[in-house]
Amino acid sequence: MAKGKKSIFFCQNCGHEESKWLGQCPMCKEWNTFVEEKVSVTRGSTAAVQQVRDAKDAKVVTLSSITTDDDERMQTGILELDRVLGGGIVPGSLVLVGGDPGIGKSTLLLQVCQKLSGQNRKILYISGEESLKQIKLRANRMGTFSESLFLLCETNLGIIRHVIEEQHPDMVVIDSIQTMYNEEVASAPGSVSQVRESTNVFMQLAKGLNISIFIVGHVTKEGTVAGPRVLEHMVDTVLYFEGDRHASYRILRGVKNRFGSTNEIGVFEMQKGGLVEVENPSEYMLSGKPENASGSVVACAMEGTRPMLMEIQALVCKTNFGMPRRTAAGLDYNRVNLLMAVLEKRMGMPLSAYDAYVNIAGGIRLNEPAADLGIVMAIASSYKNRPIDEDTIVFGEVGLSGEVRAVTMPEQRVSEAKKLGFKRCIVPAVSMKTIGKMEGIEILGVENVNQAMNLV
Repeated sequence: MAKGKKSIFFCQNCGHEESKWLGQCPMCKEWNTFVEEKVSVTRGSTAAVQQVRDAKDAKVVTLSSITTDDDERMQTGILELDRVLGGGIVPGSLVLVGGDPGIGKSTLLLQVCQKLSGQNRKILYISGEESLKQIKLRANRMGTFSESLFLLCETNLGIIRHVIEEQHPDMVVIDSIQTMYNEEVASAPGSVSQVRESTNVFMQLAKGLNISIFIVGHVTKEGTVAGPRVLEHMVDTVLYFEGDRHASYRILRGVKNRFGSTNEIGVFEMQKGGLVEVENPSEYMLSGKPENASGSVVACAMEGTRPMLMEIQALVCKTNFGMPRRTAAGLDYNRVNLLMAVLEKRMGMPLSAYDAYVNIAGGIRLNEPAADLGIVMAIASSYKNRPIDEDTIVFGEVGLSGEVRAVTMPEQRVSEAKKLGFKRCIVPAVSMKTIGKMEGIEILGVENVNQAMNLV
């Protein structure tokens, strides 16, 4: 069997291969993403012989003969994480966890190891970035750990594979995939080919041994997991840990999940002893809301099946320049400009001569169209300097003609507002039939933004 080496150019965005450098990737159409890497080329019939042997062991089964059992999921004991995963960890799954440096990825997974090891499950934590003493120092802040948690500091993929096959744990944590290297791949650790081949090995181990494997991945400046895009296609679940590292809260969001919904989120708060679950995010987000302040409105957004109440703040003031300034924090900048144009056209507000600053209190991001009515009313409240009642909540999508359109799951939104003590809810008129009557809260339906402003 002869071996040779040659250069192949990989696209860092999608993992596409070319024999020569190209300025634009023909697959994802991104520019200047190709990097050169040395790869080993194996010639011979060994691989073909092995494929024939594997084909003889392959078995074909009918769909009706396959049984599924939801009880097989491992409950981590962290309810927010179980919610995002779809009910728990599925044995044999490969989960990728990405996030900014210092956001709390390793802390979260170490807490998962702490919970599962307390259930007499065998856990293996493999670190390629930290020493054993560094992991021990972080573990001391979290409390006591069971004897069923094992640590390994190693980056050689061959050694790691041998240890996993020998120990056969219930769950493995790889921190991080960018530090792992395969000796059969002639490129540096963290390169496109190394990340792809290493992930492929862990996928085979997870499926072959029925072991749940969590992989930590670094993110780029664009916010995506570093390495080829194909990495996200290979794994079963992709989780992103979001939030400002200078703020106390963290949001765990599912981007891909073969075993559950991708709309759920988990909210955590970073404390001295680690990450603590936030059971009621709405109450947490509304803490510190000012009283009788113009430009402050409470809106409701849906994150999966969970309604979340958040405060939308707006500040409108006379501009000192020829072109007014627009700033949107936590909201789509273009969407805010569009809604301001609706206010100027449909309600006669001369906002083209005013600066506008719109913000979501707490630093969270909100992209749901149901926040449109809240943005409109916050801007109008600040412009007129008229406060909106403290016990009022609004939601609804606003069209270009100023109409208020229906949103999904209005009944759940109103129920959440009632639970937190709100007395009045302004909703789209077309959603009144869906909501029905509720005791303890007044529900008002509006057809356009003019009706909404007249109610406050």
